[in-house]
Amino acid sequence: MTSIDLNCDMGESFGAFTIGADEAVMPSISSANVACGYHGGDPSVMRRTVRLAREHGVAVGAHPGFPDLVGFGRREMRVAPQEVEDLVLYQIGALAAIAHSEGVRLSHVKPHGALYNMAVKDRTLADAIARAVAAVERSLILFALPNSDLARAGESAGLRVALEGFADRTYERDGSLTPRSRPGAVIHDVDVVVHRAVRMATEGAVIAADGSALAMRVDTICTHGDTPGAQALTAALRAGLERAGVKVAGLAGPAR
Repeated sequence: MTSIDLNCDMGESFGAFTIGADEAVMPSISSANVACGYHGGDPSVMRRTVRLAREHGVAVGAHPGFPDLVGFGRREMRVAPQEVEDLVLYQIGALAAIAHSEGVRLSHVKPHGALYNMAVKDRTLADAIARAVAAVERSLILFALPNSDLARAGESAGLRVALEGFADRTYERDGSLTPRSRPGAVIHDVDVVVHRAVRMATEGAVIAADGSALAMRVDTICTHGDTPGAQALTAALRAGLERAGVKVAGLAGPAR
């Protein structure tokens, strides 16, 4: 049976502000990417999210981003490689401490937003991220876009790399994600999202925004907790994958 990980970016609320539908989405996923306080999240939200993942047997990973709470980490920043390494190390370490207090071991790391997208095409930046992950624990899995500098950096650092697909995002001809600033970059039609996810999981392919077919072998498929209708979308994704004979399972086992 084909197996795929279904991951979700979550834990992005902070203070008095609620972002996403974490409690509703958690039962449908196998891996949670928990924001570490820079683009979203705060210590209390981080701990609640880890506990929630543990209760549902969902693998926990760090979701580090740029220190840009106002821009939700989706704005590019000019940051030196050493600073990137340090800020990623800091965020993974913070979540690792919280996870340890809850009897949970981190399974993976997925950079967020602009940090992720920049590292896809910037090997120096990607190497800095990979060094930070390896410095914490070489058993951590690095999530990365297929055929990207981030994936290559992870492999060079001796990390296990999980190739990630985005069912609710459109792709450019070169395999990069269409920038969110462009109309249609985020797909809201549930049936379309499910169809794309099933095709990624079973055929290793996806249709780009220009209509061209792209090879897209993936180990994990991402959904977003802050997407409107996230609960219904994620539940439909899991159901659609399972109907197609695809088992939804974490890459490194459950949280505990």
